[in-house]
Amino acid sequence: MPKPKVYVTRIIPEPGLSILKEYCDIEVHQSKEWPPSREELIEKIKDKDGILCLLTDKIDAEVMDAAPNLKVVSTYSVGFDHIDIEAATKRGIYVTHTPGVLTDAVAEFTVGLILAITRRILEADHIIRNGEWNKPWNPYFLTGPELKGKTIGIVGLGRIGRATVAKLKGFEVNFVYYDVYRNEAAEKQLGVKYVDLETLLKESDIVSLHVPLTKDTYHLIGEKELKMMKPTAYLINTARGPVIDTEALIKALKEGWIAGAALDVFEQEPLPTGHELTKLDNVILTPHIASATIEARQRMAELSATNLVSVLKGEMPPALVNKEVLNVRPLDKVKMI
Repeated sequence: MPKPKVYVTRIIPEPGLSILKEYCDIEVHQSKEWPPSREELIEKIKDKDGILCLLTDKIDAEVMDAAPNLKVVSTYSVGFDHIDIEAATKRGIYVTHTPGVLTDAVAEFTVGLILAITRRILEADHIIRNGEWNKPWNPYFLTGPELKGKTIGIVGLGRIGRATVAKLKGFEVNFVYYDVYRNEAAEKQLGVKYVDLETLLKESDIVSLHVPLTKDTYHLIGEKELKMMKPTAYLINTARGPVIDTEALIKALKEGWIAGAALDVFEQEPLPTGHELTKLDNVILTPHIASATIEARQRMAELSATNLVSVLKGEMPPALVNKEVLNVRPLDKVKMI
């Protein structure tokens, strides 16, 4: 039996490619950085049984219809808003992702952003590099709030939200959280208090976002919500850019509705040169790198490859997004290995 054909839209870390090569005939877009053009993507997948993509690859109905043999789309990411899940399910195409394996990396990075924005670490570095450290020490120079005793609001108490709480507990802070699903077991285990979103925004000194991008979370934080926050509060986003209304945030930062923000994700990525956010001193901007540890990226590669191979083996993949697809095309009808 010939091996199933798979297209990989970028060179990914090992052991991902080795897992795929063992079971599949793979074609890899030869770049670590740049995705294939849409035209190239559509051309390359015409005879493919599976595709391993990144969050920068838009996999919609047009792409799926270009690949009549397509059985599985495995994304090298936790988020899957770049894939038309409804269209995939309708066509009997399995969609998988990589939850869990980057939890610690993102939680660690979230803590780093909180410390960087509250203690003004990047401002301090900028002052020295630009030769602006030209005054004697004084009690008001680059002061920021201590974390001890502050209230941190966690919006979304999923894996990453819970891991962030666990890593911050040593700072002796108080926690409140909001989620569409209350988790009483996590409340007892982590010592977090459930509140509604409005209460969280009003009471928190730091608000950290950990929700997926859905119709309900799009612009979850807009002008109304930003005005509820304390003028001394900070907003952290390592979730998805469109969860925040960017224009409202810019206004909030300029007019002092909040003290500052630290953002790893944006409504438009890459963020355009000269974007209004880059002109503000009270915001830290990083280029979607919260999961960028060597270990996390290797685990993502392993899981995304294992997901894809599992489907083609006719086995339940470790992380299936669209479970409804099992009713459209059962696994025994997908099996090729």
